[in-house]
Amino acid sequence: MTYRVHGMSVSGNCHKARVILDLTGQPYEWIEVDSAHGGTRTLEFLAMNSNGKVPVLEFDDGRVLPESNAILFFLAENSAFIPADRFERAQVLQWMFFEQYSHEPYVAVARFIKLFLPEEHPRYTELPKLIERGDQALSVMDRHLASRDFFVGNTLTIADIALHAYTHCAEEGGFDLAEFPNVRRWLARLEANGVASMPNADTGLTA
Repeated sequence: MTYRVHGMSVSGNCHKARVILDLTGQPYEWIEVDSAHGGTRTLEFLAMNSNGKVPVLEFDDGRVLPESNAILFFLAENSAFIPADRFERAQVLQWMFFEQYSHEPYVAVARFIKLFLPEEHPRYTELPKLIERGDQALSVMDRHLASRDFFVGNTLTIADIALHAYTHCAEEGGFDLAEFPNVRRWLARLEANGVASMPNADTGLTA
């Protein structure tokens, strides 16, 4: 099985798929989608994901799976990145839900505005609230990491990979990670465990 990942290289959500595929050594083909210029709105793409968003994981038999955290969960099945313990698996999902509902909508959107919109764009007025809410999410993470190396258990899981995606580039959105020392140590720990960073953001669009 060689998977095909339809994604954008500088999207944190898409980067999750690349990270887990590389960490688990599963073969894949990366298909770059230019969502900045309508790449997710073509009839061909909408036939794979009617929601018009990347990433999409495509299988050899034509099946497709959208949504970054669903892709993460599928690709990590039967690996050390999903705990064997039932309660710890639920905790992994807890942090993945946190990432999508309390973290990504603020950290990723602030990054999108700062990197890809001109300063006179009206969406710049959203930044103070986005920074406030994003800082709240980073504070939750920092407190949790005060006495532990990873988010769940004692090893790297897909909860860490999900939260790494937009945290490691949060400063591009105007966040000061120096305020969150435990998060910074965690990021360095993930890098030491083979979790790669995204390409430079000037190569395309995210969010």
